[in-house]
Amino acid sequence: MAGAPLVSVLLIGSVLTGTAAAAQTVQLGTATPFAVLAATAVTDIPTSSITGDVGLSPAAGTNYSGLTQAEVTGTIYSTDGTGPAGAVNDPALLTTAKNDLTTAYGDAAGQSPTSTFATGDNQLGGQTLTAGVYAFGHAATANITAASPLVLNGQGNNDAVFVFQASSDLVTASDSVVQLENGAQACNVFWQVGSSATLESGSTFVGTIMAYASATLDTGATVQGRVLARTGAVTLDANTITAPSGCNETTTTTTTTTGPPSTTGTTAPTTGTTTGTTPGTTASGSTGASGSVSTTGSVTTGEGSSGTGSAAGTTSAVIPVGAPHTGLGGASHSRNDALIGLGALGLIAAAGTVTAAGWRRRQTSAAPTTPTIR
Repeated sequence: MAGAPLVSVLLIGSVLTGTAAAAQTVQLGTATPFAVLAATAVTDIPTSSITGDVGLSPAAGTNYSGLTQAEVTGTIYSTDGTGPAGAVNDPALLTTAKNDLTTAYGDAAGQSPTSTFATGDNQLGGQTLTAGVYAFGHAATANITAASPLVLNGQGNNDAVFVFQASSDLVTASDSVVQLENGAQACNVFWQVGSSATLESGSTFVGTIMAYASATLDTGATVQGRVLARTGAVTLDANTITAPSGCNETTTTTTTTTGPPSTTGTTAPTTGTTTGTTPGTTASGSTGASGSVSTTGSVTTGEGSSGTGSAAGTTSAVIPVGAPHTGLGGASHSRNDALIGLGALGLIAAAGTVTAAGWRRRQTSAAPTTPTIR
């Protein structure tokens, strides 16, 4: 029974380990191209630099303030054509993107935490975290301070996923830093925020913010990721936001496979140059020889139940036995030296026959004539 406690500990450990599933990437769908997406307003104190699309829905385009197309490398979308000069009116796209954002938010919120940080200041600052799901609560001052960065370590895996779940708000102090190392990528970092997110001035931040309410970036804050607000506004102040591309995008690949030549389809004509020697010189069988025809070119078989196939190169075909001029069949189609030999033997035999017949005629003529007795 001494081993019973150890067994119990191992079983408990196994159960606890099984409850912490690996972080799963969050699919943003049609919200993927957006660097900024808001519900009620997008306000900007110039000059910001945004790489990616900007969208506002369901609010009218007049709720854009301060933002110009010159600040955006991408498209500004509005629901009614009243956005900044150059904005594109596409309410259907914006509605779909907002719906996909809601789905992504629920996906991130529903993942089981790998670790949970207690409520308090700077829970995340000074941490070096590997791929996983991390839950944290409210901080009186900031969840990350300037004293030490939050480091996300991919451990050499470019697909390492980091999901952060803020039970209330997310606040980063001025000049705080979130940094990536060892293969971690911004496109695989997601922040699900239960209320609002605030990045104070000079913050360097990484990942996609999905705030239930609003998101505010103070002067000079930089985001390598996205700032997405489900129900409120996004407020900018001379910020740099770069939407990541690549690892979180869903793509459709069409693969065309060339199958084997069809056995039931229609065979297309064969095009090529035919060369060969007739009759053949390769012995085949007991009475003749086989020739061959080499076809150089392209042979294409049509469609059939087995698919469409094609072949190119050199194809060799053997002429069927008994076909004219193949060297196969009876003695009359034997090799040249055999034919000559047989012909010579025939001539000799014929000459002998003629000679014998002449000799017999001469003998008959020379025989004495017996008188007839009457």
